[in-house]
Amino acid sequence: MNVEVFVLCDAATEWHGKLNILGAFDVLWSRQIPAVHPHCSIAIRLRFSEIEQGQHKVQIQVVDVDGNVVSPPIEGMVQIAIQSGMTTTANVVLNLQNLTLPNYGEYSIDLAVDDRQRATLPLYLIAPLEPAP
Repeated sequence: MNVEVFVLCDAATEWHGKLNILGAFDVLWSRQIPAVHPHCSIAIRLRFSEIEQGQHKVQIQVVDVDGNVVSPPIEGMVQIAIQSGMTTTANVVLNLQNLTLPNYGEYSIDLAVDDRQRATLPLYLIAPLEPAP
């Protein structure tokens, strides 16, 4: 299994095997903490080979720099069926509502497939600089 796409974005959709991504980002600005981001999406495209047919668990977890989980893990299953001699992809779109980050600093979004970490994304929460007087 290969991770072809793993991105945090403003919005994502899957339509007839196509993964559509809008506004990829890794920095959020907030004047106050905890910061609440009202809506964002995680877009994932996984490629499987013929021997990997069957059901696979996909899990996302957001953690702070100390490894503390900051939101409940998101889990789902993908069912993979492959024609002989081919590979296939699974597109996964996870919509996050009211993502809450308790402090300024670095976070990571971790992707695990079948309980094995496969990729990680950085996410930075930054206070805006005040303009000079």
